[in-house]
Amino acid sequence: MSHISRIELDDSNLPPPTPEIEQERRVAMFDLLEQNSFTLPEREGRAVPEGPYVLALSIRERRLVFEVTTESGEGVAEFHLSLGPFRQVVKDYFQICASYFDAVKTLPPSQIETIDMARRGIHNEGARVLQERLENKVELDTDTARRLFTLICVLHFGG
Repeated sequence: MSHISRIELDDSNLPPPTPEIEQERRVAMFDLLEQNSFTLPEREGRAVPEGPYVLALSIRERRLVFEVTTESGEGVAEFHLSLGPFRQVVKDYFQICASYFDAVKTLPPSQIETIDMARRGIHNEGARVLQERLENKVELDTDTARRLFTLICVLHFGG
């Protein structure tokens, strides 16, 4: 099965992330590279080079850009997605994450667990939106979509 072997985030035009955002990024990248499913279907009747792939994520001209190459650098695909469908779920995700990070400092475990469940629910919604936006472009499983959504949030943080 095809997969992502390396991921590159172009965050050069973004403000420095908070320690919490940087931690989310590190964990998502580690988990993504440990296990992911990322398959490109045939396009316009042409076969697509098999993975593993290198994925570069960036935001350009208010669009989320996925650039996919082979490990040898051969261009495979490039997708430009509107950020509009992601805006509300990213906003909700950051709000619930802020609540979670505050909660772990002062609240009892039962309340932290409730906030964490809500955070996972919003995270799942973001993964679902991503899978919908990539339909017929990329086939990816839910865990891969969740981790990519986290990285989109990191990029959107400064957008």
